[in-house]
Amino acid sequence: MSYLQVSKSLTLPCGVTVKNRFVKTALSETMATDQHRSDARYEKLYRQWAMGGAGIVITGNVMVDRAAIAEPGNVVVDDERELPELQRWAQNGTLNQTQLWLQLNHPGRQSPKQFSARPVGPSAVPITGVNHRAFNPPRALTIDEIKELVTKFVRSAVIAQKAGFTGVQLHGAFGYLINQFLSKKTNRRTDEYGGSLENRMRFLIEVYQGIREACGKAFPISLKLSLTDIDLAGFTEKTLTRVAKRMADLGIDMIEIAGDDYENSQIGFSGHAHLINRLVDVPIALSGGFRHISAMEEALGRQDADLIGICTPMAVMPDMPNRILNSTYRPVKLPLSTGSSKLDDKLKTLIMTSYCEEQVHRLAEGKPPKIYRNAWRSVLAEARLHGLNGLKPRRAQS
Repeated sequence: MSYLQVSKSLTLPCGVTVKNRFVKTALSETMATDQHRSDARYEKLYRQWAMGGAGIVITGNVMVDRAAIAEPGNVVVDDERELPELQRWAQNGTLNQTQLWLQLNHPGRQSPKQFSARPVGPSAVPITGVNHRAFNPPRALTIDEIKELVTKFVRSAVIAQKAGFTGVQLHGAFGYLINQFLSKKTNRRTDEYGGSLENRMRFLIEVYQGIREACGKAFPISLKLSLTDIDLAGFTEKTLTRVAKRMADLGIDMIEIAGDDYENSQIGFSGHAHLINRLVDVPIALSGGFRHISAMEEALGRQDADLIGICTPMAVMPDMPNRILNSTYRPVKLPLSTGSSKLDDKLKTLIMTSYCEEQVHRLAEGKPPKIYRNAWRSVLAEARLHGLNGLKPRRAQS
């Protein structure tokens, strides 16, 4: 179906050409070794996604600091001793002319209790709300520690480039450290990293500029933001738009905007994405809720987006882009339910996270995905994978 807009190539600001408009967005694999390293399962998994046809494949949550882990089974890239495993991962993930980008992250205050006795953040602002018991109160980073974290992000990007990954993505969404600096709610500093938005962006900008200088002008760097982070007290729509505009002006190669559900938007997803895409001269990828070809084509045609991000469906259909382009695709339906609409709503993040992780592990082990409707099966599968810690909250809100 070469007439489809999703089939068209796209050249990024850095000069790299992406073969089509499909982006397999980050899906945390949570299957690293006890030393937080990748192994042969990553090679097998990413080979399938590369051969599945997406122009860009973005890895799951990769930590830049092994003292700050976000989830069970996170990979950490902070040392060249991991190069052999990373090279094999990259070799498989870049097959079929696929762009493979390593997603770099630091959880900040969102490092759960089982990983951090005293997590760090821009300010000593504890997590509140229904998930607060899963996290210890953070302490504020010193200036020297902030500079060290910038260096760690840059070091991880350099290692990724050396290993053969073709780009990186900075995780600035879902309440993790970069977002914590951007939000007035979590950043109450009075020094050069707090106060005005320009100061609150300083950490992100220093990370970006450090990677750009170290990895060169031709190395794709992207940023992930999310509309679900928006709140009137800390991170407004205006803030998100200004951050996107500033990073575009600095030369970032792609901005991913995650939302709730493009096909059934409840937070003005498409309208805000359209505004951002018209304001910035940089490719915008939308992720969240794409299931139907018509919706993908509409997003591109209305200029809501330049790229289509797909996550959950590619856990059960790793060749989804190929199926769409070969006219063999049937929309993915994942109607998991506990049998109670109230429980479904309360546990939706745990249910889908558990389900996706189970399917990813199956793909990595050479097994076919397992399609079912009973949400309790996914929760039990998560407990088998990671024990009770796998069922604990991983973010401030879910």
